[in-house]
Amino acid sequence: MTRPLPPAGIGIVADPGLRRIGDGRVLIGGSPLRVIRLSERGAAVFDTWSAGAPLADEASARVLAGRLLDAGVVHPVVRPLDDPPPVTVIVPVKDAAGDLDGLLAGVGRPTVVVDDGSEAPDEIATVAARHGARLVRRETSGGPGVARMTGLATVDTELVVFVDADVTLPAGWWPALASHLLDEAVVAVAPRVASVAGPSLRARYEEIHSPLDLGAVAANVGPRRAVAYVPSAVLAVRREAVDAVDGFDPELRVGEDVDLIWRLVDAGGTVRYAPEVVAHHRPRDDWAGWFRQRRRYGGSAVDLGVRHGATVAPARCSRWSLLAWGLAVGRRPAAGLAVAAASSVALIPKLDGVPAAPREALRLAGRGQLQAGRGLARALSRVWWPLAIPAAIGCRRLRAGVVLAMFVPAVDGWRRGARPAGLLRSVLLRVFDDMAYGVGVWEQVIRRGDARALIPDVTEWPGRRTVVEGDTVPGS
Repeated sequence: MTRPLPPAGIGIVADPGLRRIGDGRVLIGGSPLRVIRLSERGAAVFDTWSAGAPLADEASARVLAGRLLDAGVVHPVVRPLDDPPPVTVIVPVKDAAGDLDGLLAGVGRPTVVVDDGSEAPDEIATVAARHGARLVRRETSGGPGVARMTGLATVDTELVVFVDADVTLPAGWWPALASHLLDEAVVAVAPRVASVAGPSLRARYEEIHSPLDLGAVAANVGPRRAVAYVPSAVLAVRREAVDAVDGFDPELRVGEDVDLIWRLVDAGGTVRYAPEVVAHHRPRDDWAGWFRQRRRYGGSAVDLGVRHGATVAPARCSRWSLLAWGLAVGRRPAAGLAVAAASSVALIPKLDGVPAAPREALRLAGRGQLQAGRGLARALSRVWWPLAIPAAIGCRRLRAGVVLAMFVPAVDGWRRGARPAGLLRSVLLRVFDDMAYGVGVWEQVIRRGDARALIPDVTEWPGRRTVVEGDTVPGS
């Protein structure tokens, strides 16, 4: 399927992780990481974007922009639309009249409220009527995905925004999100969803570690990318694209948004993460609710694994990286370094034509090893800890490696500024957060008898054709 051209007039900005080497004709970056070689003309066009020029109304430049946008090496810079297209907001809600009241006060767009089997439906109806929202009532609860699809069936606008009741929207939210949908390749766009600030330890922790907050860097969303999914807490979509993939899976009550995003991407659509728009989500009211949320998120990984296989793997790395870090954890650091060095050498032939290929191979391999190490440590602390902790107790050789994997990432986060409290409480909370997720994973693995959510996705080093893309030549 040919990608529709991005609209002329938008700005183009390089991803923060992008590097240009040589004479500026080689780009290294994106998600997944890749090397892209530009023609002389392509490099000149890229220079104009770097200088702040908008995307020209020239087919070749727009083809180049589309390819680089899809690779995640650049991102669009769009301005809010003065006259955004019509949209309908769909809000699933169940027994949360107070949250709904706060949300509807700031929506400012035609809204359908879907009462998903509330025990006090009159309260929901009163709030909806107060704000002029249309109410659809489900007598029995089917979950948020089913409620959203119930609402979708009642609207006739091409563009729809799903918004959860416990979210507040900023002023100008729709003109800003709608600007991303000028690119016809974009089938969904989501803002940043930050946690509401508060004085309690729980609120301070959520400000930093909310699972809904995906950070401040724009992204092209999809499996195995830097931003793998976006939550449906606020999600603008083209209803045609949602209908084409049969919408939210009615069997999923948690993880239904991740499943939908991955199916939209698999169908050829582009999903954008637009953190310049910041909505706010209310954190859980108590620690018990906080734990249940993390546990449910972990449990959803098993259902997603049934549907998407290795996409939901707790870690993804090459065989080289797995061997290198396995040797390091087993207190064979010299052997691990030797394997890492060999991986750098193996990468050199795949960078044929790239300036200073040996140096770049070392840089890329080193970066890959570090990312793999972080990913493996994260998987150990979140998912593999029920196996790793007994292994460390029984095997002295593994003990130090397991302890480092469990605690060093949290300590490093605190060092970098993720400080909801003092060092000890911050680290223990982060570890407990990860373990709560793992409890949910293991409960569902045992219940379903399916272990795909526990298995790492181990790959070979990518071949040359996936590491180094061919020339991208405007006008060719």
